[in-house]
Amino acid sequence: MTSLTFSDGPLFFPVTPFVTGGAHEGSVHPELLAEHVERGMQAGPGGVFPACGTGEFHALTPAESLRAVDATIAAVAGRVPVIAGAGGSLGQARESARNLEDLGADGLLLLPPYLVGGTQEGLFQYVKAVTAATALPVIVYHRANAQFTAQTVARMLAELPSVVGVKDGVGDVALAQQMTLSGRAQREDALFFNGLLTAEASQAAYTAIGMPLYSSAIFAAQPEIATAFYRALRDGDSVATDRLLAEFYMPFTELRDTTAGYAVSLIKAGNRLRGFPVGGVRPPLVDPTPEHLERLETLLDHGLSLCGM
Repeated sequence: MTSLTFSDGPLFFPVTPFVTGGAHEGSVHPELLAEHVERGMQAGPGGVFPACGTGEFHALTPAESLRAVDATIAAVAGRVPVIAGAGGSLGQARESARNLEDLGADGLLLLPPYLVGGTQEGLFQYVKAVTAATALPVIVYHRANAQFTAQTVARMLAELPSVVGVKDGVGDVALAQQMTLSGRAQREDALFFNGLLTAEASQAAYTAIGMPLYSSAIFAAQPEIATAFYRALRDGDSVATDRLLAEFYMPFTELRDTTAGYAVSLIKAGNRLRGFPVGGVRPPLVDPTPEHLERLETLLDHGLSLCGM
């Protein structure tokens, strides 16, 4: 039976830097990605997830995704698990799974299939077909056109040994609770993740239903803030978590919700504001307006002050 073990820390979803200027304008910048990952590693993430949602999986070619994952694996150097994004059309997902295994990834985050929806049986068969192409452990992303019932989650964990867990991007807490109960009835070691946008805003509720793991996009922009929140929540410091939520995460969520795609765009912009030239986002996402950049910089500065920095 396949398994994954994460370290104690927020889950880090790096941005994918693009070259700015010159003949290679807009191409993936693996050297800068390695620097970005190393900066995050110094803050102690539990695991690293390159070329996933925050890393603009939707906008990368398969070759670019491999280049990003390769740079990440080299930078992490075995310190924590590296879980790479795969998904899209079935053929692409299977090919990516094989290539990522050959590259040395520790696992896969299986994103939804391309465009079309399907029945629960169809979604199960999609996951089954991808897992048949690789021996890597697979975390299934529950969101968009790949929304699973608790029964299907239990079936995946019972019948597909390489499926090790589910990342929830839907936000139905009652369904998430059903998933944890039915899933762990099949596999006690099944992993469940809060994968909602700005997951810190909902993590207290998810921890209460048995989902202590969560993805932190903020970690990719300002790891000091994300780590401070993680430690305060882990240690039961409600004063610190409440203050960070009220004065940083909730205002950040309000800014994020002004524009579609800002869950990624603001994180990439946060890196640029801190002097890290990762480039802009690829269409159809858009970069923040000057007004929103100013609000973001003010928020990041205040978040750091809340952490005593």
